Amino acid sequence: MSAETYRDAWGIPHLRADTPHELARAQGRVTARDRAWQLEAERHRAQGTSASFLGPEALSWDRLARRARLADTARRCFTALERKDPETAAWVRAYTDGVNEGLTEPGHPNPAPEFARTGLAPGRWDPWTPLGVWLATHILFAGFPAKLWREHISTHLGPEAVALFAADGPGTAGSNGWLVSGERTTTGHALIAGDPHRFIEDPGVYQQVHLSCPEFDVVGLAVPGVPGVAHFGHTGTVAWAITNAMADYQDLYRERLRRTGAGVEALGPDGIWHRAARHTERIDVAGEDTVEVEIIETDRGPVIAGGPEGLDDGTPAALSLRYPPRVTADLGFGALLPLLRARRVADVDRALDAWAEPVNVVQAADTEGGLLHRVAGRVPVRPAANGLRPVPAWEPGHEWTGWHTPPRAGLTDGVAVMANQRGPATPLGVEFAPPHRADRITALLAGKEHWSAADMPAIHTDTHLGSAAPLLTHLAALPSEAALASEAALTPEAALTPEAALASEAALASEAAPGPKAAPDPEAAPTPEAAPDPETAPTPEAAPTPEATPTAAPPEAPPTPLTPLTPLTPEAAALRDRILAWDRRMDADSTDAAAYAAVRAAVVRRLAAHPVLAPASVPPAYPEVLLPWLALVPRLGHALEHLLRAEDLYGIDRAAAVRAALEEVAASPPSGTWGDTHRLAPWRALPDTATAPGGEPGLSGDHDCVLCTSPVPGLTDRAARGPAARYVWDLADRANSRWVVPHGASGLPGSPHHHDQQPLWLGGELAPVVTDFDRLTKESDD
Repeated sequence: MSAETYRDAWGIPHLRADTPHELARAQGRVTARDRAWQLEAERHRAQGTSASFLGPEALSWDRLARRARLADTARRCFTALERKDPETAAWVRAYTDGVNEGLTEPGHPNPAPEFARTGLAPGRWDPWTPLGVWLATHILFAGFPAKLWREHISTHLGPEAVALFAADGPGTAGSNGWLVSGERTTTGHALIAGDPHRFIEDPGVYQQVHLSCPEFDVVGLAVPGVPGVAHFGHTGTVAWAITNAMADYQDLYRERLRRTGAGVEALGPDGIWHRAARHTERIDVAGEDTVEVEIIETDRGPVIAGGPEGLDDGTPAALSLRYPPRVTADLGFGALLPLLRARRVADVDRALDAWAEPVNVVQAADTEGGLLHRVAGRVPVRPAANGLRPVPAWEPGHEWTGWHTPPRAGLTDGVAVMANQRGPATPLGVEFAPPHRADRITALLAGKEHWSAADMPAIHTDTHLGSAAPLLTHLAALPSEAALASEAALTPEAALTPEAALASEAALASEAAPGPKAAPDPEAAPTPEAAPDPETAPTPEAAPTPEATPTAAPPEAPPTPLTPLTPLTPEAAALRDRILAWDRRMDADSTDAAAYAAVRAAVVRRLAAHPVLAPASVPPAYPEVLLPWLALVPRLGHALEHLLRAEDLYGIDRAAAVRAALEEVAASPPSGTWGDTHRLAPWRALPDTATAPGGEPGLSGDHDCVLCTSPVPGLTDRAARGPAARYVWDLADRANSRWVVPHGASGLPGSPHHHDQQPLWLGGELAPVVTDFDRLTKESDD
């Protein structure tokens, strides 16, 4: 036997070989057979050549990939890997050999229709290409453009605006993950469950796979184009899973550049002009002329925006990006083989010491009762200001001086829950996700003493919206006819106001919410787990708080008269009462959830149009690929909870905005359910012209639900983000484990396994993990 390929009922590949290298070759080969077009798109993305077949829309990404030196960094990292860890380098090379075989083998002609549509033929993979794919996938994962947003909003509104718009209230979607120890399960062995939240791509960003050889037998979720199983795996005796730690490990520097007869120079913190590396590259653009790009790299890092002449609009600016792999020539691939060979939690722990990026919170458990809850990845030690905004490259005091020791944490009441909230990674980050998802998962787990693998989908699919209270409070404060009658005798100061009504928010927030199907009411559960005790972990440098450099005061809003004490129209009053009676579940079949979302969106649009905030809708002339982080409406939508709860919002009459939004929606209410507009919006490298937007399925969930399917309030109800996979790893018996992806195992349109898992994914169900080769169908010997 060299290598054998088997399939289960869902078309998931199960591979068996004599050696890890032959297994890697087989993994590359089967990935090319199943995901040829996806691999081609990812290869171009890593090289910065996507515009050659996707056209001008991909040019901004290609510019960033070239200017950030992604391909060059991947080459450097592979060269260093060959020197430091030749076994892993040879294993990666075997994978790319398999990819190239699978893309060109005559016995398996590639039927992917995208190649015919674009006129492309599959390109050859180099040994460094998997590292380039990994780097391109995660270069924006740490969100360095958020530093540009903080600078932008503080320029318009002052430094206090940074905290108002911080991700804690609320912000970037991430992942859910929970570890339940054996003392809290029906089997006495641990369970690990969760779902990574990413842009939903078609084909999906995760590939279910089973890798078996005499050294190891692992099931897990692979990243197409990368060998092994990095993020989510089960070896039979130990399992692991990750969530985004929300750490800050990339820095932006403002550079002072000048041209000389010999090239370009950058002013350093020593007050001396230093020669910068410079060359030009050409980017082919389908249907348009070739574009020339100037590549400049200073001692801090590659310049990704601006240059000696400034930004495109002439604004004098140049930004360089410093990111760990560019500094260390290490992407952490040395962890991948040790993870596959792991037998106990201690093995996973040692393997993760080599992890680089993205920085994750890892949960692991083994069959002997071992448990692990730690941060893995490389975060530089540097001044707090670096984490908040671009810092001046010509001033001393912004250098990297070492690496943080990754923190560790324990369990509380036999469970550990991570949903990108503040936790063990707090000292390493600036902004984190709001606590709603983590609190809800913790409360649900506390509502039942013992859990089984079969119980976990009820948590995966919980739709209670924890961030609804502030808007509901404002709606409750709007005057009704009865309230106006009783207020007539009161002084204006004593009249009902949203600010006074906010005192009732705690009562609103604590109203009993129905639990998931077949799960006890979490309101009867103990208080959710506290954040891990920092005394139990190494204490890196304290994390900076979201502040910004003091700036001029924001423009004052014109004096706002008190909201007239006139009753709501009957339609608005009925809509308000209906929303206040809503159970706060963002279910696809709920008309009340649709009404709430419509009012929320209208409030966001009205705030965005206010004269105080509207000027912030015009971002600086940064590259197009960075502008989503600078868009005002999404920032308002995801920060609405904080903006409505704040004591003051620059004099903006929020009660008037909420009232106007309510009347607007009451005059033209949603005609259907939440799922009618909250539909999946998957990303495809080559858009499917045959699928109309209304043809994608409707979804339950919302940004701050455990079922995190993220609309952009005020912009669109469609969800581009969501669970990119769901999993349950059972340490009592791996055969009791479950998993699902949004589409299917195959990336080939027309394959029976292209979208066959979507009904399970939509319904909150999971497919069984099958590892017994006697129960599988043999496809080929290679």
